[in-house]
This record gives sequence, structure tokens and C-alpha cells, in this order.
Amino acid sequence: MNKDFRDIETPFYYYDTVLLQATLDAICKEIKLYPNFHVHYALKANANPKILPIIQRAGLGVDCVSGGEIQTAIDAHFPTNSIVYAGVGKTDKEIILGLRNRIFCFNVESIPELEVINELAAKENTIANVCLRINPDVEPHTHMNIITGMAENKFGIAMSDMEKVILLASTLPHIHFKGLHFHIGSQITQMGDFRALCERINRVQEWLEARGIQVEVINVGGGLGIDYQNPQVNAIPDFKEYFQTYAQYLMLRPNQSVHFELGRSIVAQCGTLITRVLYIKKGTYKQFAIVDAGMTDLIRPALYHAFHRIENISSSAQTYELYDVVGPICESSDIFDYDVQLPTTERGDMLAIRSAGAYGETMASTYNGRALPKSYTDKEI
Repeated sequence: MNKDFRDIETPFYYYDTVLLQATLDAICKEIKLYPNFHVHYALKANANPKILPIIQRAGLGVDCVSGGEIQTAIDAHFPTNSIVYAGVGKTDKEIILGLRNRIFCFNVESIPELEVINELAAKENTIANVCLRINPDVEPHTHMNIITGMAENKFGIAMSDMEKVILLASTLPHIHFKGLHFHIGSQITQMGDFRALCERINRVQEWLEARGIQVEVINVGGGLGIDYQNPQVNAIPDFKEYFQTYAQYLMLRPNQSVHFELGRSIVAQCGTLITRVLYIKKGTYKQFAIVDAGMTDLIRPALYHAFHRIENISSSAQTYELYDVVGPICESSDIFDYDVQLPTTERGDMLAIRSAGAYGETMASTYNGRALPKSYTDKEI
């Protein structure tokens, strides 16, 4: 990162739009091989208005989890017929927004939700397209807090209830049952987890066909992880292997389409949190690099004990020392990482916290009365 940020007020998010475009190009190159594959960008990963137009121009749809995200997608000129809307707690107002804008699909997570969508669609004199989110009971190799497809997660409909809900959907006059939605979790890097999902979906399809039930859409969610340890070496995820896994192991029927909801893998590596060292504090056994960014700017380390590579991008020192890199928030969990090896660091040095483009800025808060972080792209600096 050959930028001089010392004259810019910190902390702030820096977005490499060249890398973002290269990532999108890699996705588009692969899905061209599979005409029935469709990618929706998971807006919850990052809704910065400076990067959304780049994603929109690449031709991706959008995966939304709130009415606010639906409106953000509309404002960013994503076609409404490419919007999928998921979430366990959709409000009436949010559902009506989706209905009036004729979004592609509601990913429905319970019988009560299905019934409410039918009632609201009747009042709007329209038909709601729905996919039923099914819990496949597949446990991926990832952090427990971001597993979503187990039998006892709050998300989705149990497989044991699937036939009952599908039959109910077919009887509701203002519902068009399009297909099934699955999502097993996030930050998954082992393709075997996605293969296991494919095999579970194959069994589900066989079970449904034995009962005369066919579906148009298979939505497999997202979940593809990134390399937090080596962001420069592996800046773009292996989309080729990811899509090949589904092409090889998911047994599709004629005219079925497959939908993906990728977020982290698209934007994580293009975003970096830039922060300034306020103090170097020497403790009895440790020394601390106290920076002006905190968990209000990037909560993932505090929330998930997530790892982000930290680099000193301003020091020319030839010696290295260990630092606990910590923020200014009045919480003991406001720690970015322990025992980080950095060039000998001083007050005023600039640190880059890498791979922060997903679930960084979008989860920022004003706790402790702090301002939300600003953002800049490579085109602005």
C-alpha cells in the first residue's frame, strides 16, 4: 500500500476499487460458464455508496435483509427484479416495500411469515414470489457465531416441516412458490462444506420429486470465505473452484436456476481500516499500541475474536517489536490483536488493518459518542 495517509483525519476506511473491479471480473468470468447461475451481492457486507455503483455495473443482483437495504439497492439503481429479501423478522412495512417494487423473491423463514406475506400481497392485489429457507442441518467449518444452517439455528424452516410448508404455499392465492433457499454459514473456505450442501439438496430434490413437487429456483446462499492471514497473496478468492463445486455436485433439473448470495468474498479484501497510533504504553510484561480506531469502527475482533492482519505503513524502522494493538473505547474487549509484530512503532505512525471491507464500516456505531468513520477510495486519494 503505497499511499501517504498522514494528512488525512483518522480513522477512516480506504477502498481499493481496482481490486474490487478485478474481483467482480473474476466472478463474471466464471459464471459466464454457467448460464443458469446468478449472483446476488449480500448488501449487509458493505453498503458504502462509493462502491455500490461498481457492483451494480458488474450486473450482480442484491441480497437484502431489511427494508432499508431494499431501499439502498433501489437508490443504487439495482434492478428490483434482481433483489432477494431474507431475514427472520420482516416487518409489514418492509414486506409491502418489497411487494410494491416487485422484487425477485422473498426468502421465507416460517409459516407465520408466509401467511403474513400472503395477507399483505392480497391487500396490494399482487402475487409474492417466495423461496422457502430450509435448514439443511449441515455444519460448516467456521466460527460458531456465523453458522446458520444447523437444525437448531433461528434461521429457516426445519426439514421435517418442509413438505407441510410447501403444500401450504401452494394453497395460498397470493403466493407463488418459486423454490428453496439454503445458507449454511459464513467465512467457509473448505469446498467440502459446499459439496455436503449440494448432496443434501440433491436428496431433498429427490424426496420432493417423489411427491410430485418441482421447483424453479435453488438458492444456495453464500458463505465463501477469504484469506485473512495473507490478504496480499490471496486478494481474490478462488471463485473458479467455488462455482465448479456447485456445477459438479449439484444435480439440477432442466430449467432450474441457481442463485448465490456472496458478500464477504466480493468486498472484504478491497477495504482497509486506516488508524493512527496515539500512544505507546509500556506495561509490566507487554507494550500497547493505542490507536484512534476502536471497536466502534471495526467490531469483528471484539465480536468474533476475528483476525485481521495489521501493518505499520509509515515506519521505516529496521527493528521489530511486539504490541497489543488496542483502541480507545471504554471496553476491555476493544482489542484488535495481541502480540502483533510490527516495526518499532511510535506515536503518529499509521497502521493498516487489512481485509476490513466486509462487516467493518457497515457495523460501525457511535458508542462513546464517537463519529462514524469516513471513507475514501483510491480514486480520491
